Amino acid sequence: MSNQLPVINLMGPTASGKTALACELYARGNFELISVDSALVYQDMDIGTAKPTKAEQAEYPHHLIDIITPLQVYSAAEFVQDAYRLIDEIHQRGKVPILVGGTMLYFKALLEGLSDNLPSANYVIRAEIEKQAQDYGWAQVHAELQQVDPIAAEKFKVSDKQRIIRALEVYRITGEAITKLQASQPKNINYRYTFHNYALQPDRVQLHQRIESRLKKMWEIGFLNEVENLIEKYDLNESLPAARSVGYRQAIDFLVNSDRSHENKCIMQDKSLFATRQLAKRQYTWLRSLQEAHQFKTFSSIKQAQEDLRNSYG
Repeated sequence: MSNQLPVINLMGPTASGKTALACELYARGNFELISVDSALVYQDMDIGTAKPTKAEQAEYPHHLIDIITPLQVYSAAEFVQDAYRLIDEIHQRGKVPILVGGTMLYFKALLEGLSDNLPSANYVIRAEIEKQAQDYGWAQVHAELQQVDPIAAEKFKVSDKQRIIRALEVYRITGEAITKLQASQPKNINYRYTFHNYALQPDRVQLHQRIESRLKKMWEIGFLNEVENLIEKYDLNESLPAARSVGYRQAIDFLVNSDRSHENKCIMQDKSLFATRQLAKRQYTWLRSLQEAHQFKTFSSIKQAQEDLRNSYG
């Protein structure tokens, strides 16, 4: 029998129902919840991130929600550090942590570790790369990556913008290819835990319907007002990592760069819907990759997941 401490990871694409499932488990057992969502860390970004309401958080408390302002930066390395600390504290209280969210990079970092000594994000360099892409196109930026890191260029498509930016960023900071640094550096993997991994992976058509329904509700309850308040309070703009969250980028562009006509509002809403579907597509891709490496259980419906997890933990 392993003496390693149990940790439940509950993954899934946006709008798949994973938060509701985690809250049900929390209500039934001796658990605490840790959010694994790169957007929920930001204060005052509530509607567009589908953040649990204050009442829901009071009933189902989540760690790692509302921990920084939209002007601050939160990395995968910081998430892993915070998650390890919280997991240990939860176990010391005699409870089991449930990590729930859709930021697959965070789950990957937690399960597989992070390479030591890779440089932190440099947002001046990132802005330079994005400006280069804006001026000359992503194909040209990808071609530059091909010159300095052919292995990374082969792995990343031209559409893998964030990965291309990170690879070029690391090269410009260190003068070394990120793939070389990753291969040569040990990873910090925490062997104290036994991870029990689960994923909600609904049918794509059903998920798209849920995404459309969620976005419609967001508009109805005042998402644009929320973004206007963020622009006023924080001078939120597209250069900030927080503003790159799906929906926020499109809303900021509409509010700042358009005449706010009904036509442009409809165009913005369509762009938000498309971007959210694209996010879900990327999350499915991440899940397939993680599934290949870690062989975890997946559920096609919330009901199926409820029945299985109730038997295991309820």
